[in-house]
Amino acid sequence: MAEEKSFKYVIFGADISAGYAAREFARQGLKHGELAIISNEPANYICGGPGGTGEESKSHQWYKDKGIELILSTEIIKADLSTKSLFSTDGTIFKYQTLIVATGSTCVRLSECGFQDTNAKNIFYLRDIKDADQLALTMETKKKRTVVVIGGGYRGFEVSASLTVNNYEVTMVFPEPWIMHWLFSAEIASFYEGYYANKGIKIIKSTKATGFSTNSNGEVTEVKLDDGRTLEADVVLLDGGGRPMTSLFRGQVVEEKGGLKTDGFFKTSVSNVYAIGDVATFPMKLYGDMRRVEHVNHAFKSAEHAVKAIKAAEEGRSIQEYDYLPFYNSRAFDLSWQFYGDNVGQSVLFGDNDPKSPKAKFGTYWVKDGKVVGAFLEGGVVEENNAIARVARTQPSVGSLEVLSNVGELLIGSRVDRNRVLVSCHI
Repeated sequence: MAEEKSFKYVIFGADISAGYAAREFARQGLKHGELAIISNEPANYICGGPGGTGEESKSHQWYKDKGIELILSTEIIKADLSTKSLFSTDGTIFKYQTLIVATGSTCVRLSECGFQDTNAKNIFYLRDIKDADQLALTMETKKKRTVVVIGGGYRGFEVSASLTVNNYEVTMVFPEPWIMHWLFSAEIASFYEGYYANKGIKIIKSTKATGFSTNSNGEVTEVKLDDGRTLEADVVLLDGGGRPMTSLFRGQVVEEKGGLKTDGFFKTSVSNVYAIGDVATFPMKLYGDMRRVEHVNHAFKSAEHAVKAIKAAEEGRSIQEYDYLPFYNSRAFDLSWQFYGDNVGQSVLFGDNDPKSPKAKFGTYWVKDGKVVGAFLEGGVVEENNAIARVARTQPSVGSLEVLSNVGELLIGSRVDRNRVLVSCHI
């Protein structure tokens, strides 16, 4: 007879949001044995950070002290939401009263994109935690230091800088017309491409990688491009995007835009099932539509909000619906940028975006239907970053794009109150 375990709450998945949800449960008050985290990842992936900041949740012991059961290296092969049951490969049945889905995203594999020689050694996916561990070991033993990063997205953007700082020879290749095409405008991208080139990173745009050459040991030696060129490579890193892991719930939960559709409290179409982090498609209150967001900021905030909503419902209380302001940020080399809001409509550049400048500082506003809907700033201090966040949140009307550009110049060039600058210019 199959073993059966029962919990009041089950967090299913190894997305970073799982640990944040556990931390919020602990803050809200949790009895020992009420909560379990079930994941197919080994202990170090859950205990290594997503449960909290600082020293809390840094080890298995934190979960034990809080009475949270970690059920790790356990693959769930079936979810039956009608009976509130999860079934593992070893036959164990996990029963729950409330389920939080935190499965995150999986890598888009080379085999899905028509690549050849996909089994070559020393090819790693940037979204795969196990690959990250193996990559670290490989880098320690490599005598040659030639890396090709396939993809011009968020992870490729950051890891290319990190490798270069550590004296690797890096080439980036991607099919889009500029780096970070999904977020950056062409003017923003031109700065980072120029800056990266000055640091020695080669960037090949509007070009697809199609396959690999290998040596007698099966290790990658070259990356083949669709224009006939080849790139020398001892290591290949893939930033090919991800796909939300929703297959176990297909046909049981309403889906939208690739994720599990939720309300403003992260409750799915099944009343006792919640979805958080990468896997949730939720109402973006600020814009009046449904969106799915992949970022640690949303992972933390969605986890916190879902747990607060669960506890409030149990106690007969109500809380406000989730009201998220989209946020992305990055640090690479000695650069630091932040983005808030929506990058739609017409972009307005301000400041100095010359990659050769000793201390470049610039930004961009996005204007749609006469309102500022998004803001980006490179090199901002705390007060300036807070100011562009307020602009993106309040969406002020703008009468002239030239005036808006001047406001940007004042924002980054003045020591006066940034709020006063924005208000006085009547944007």
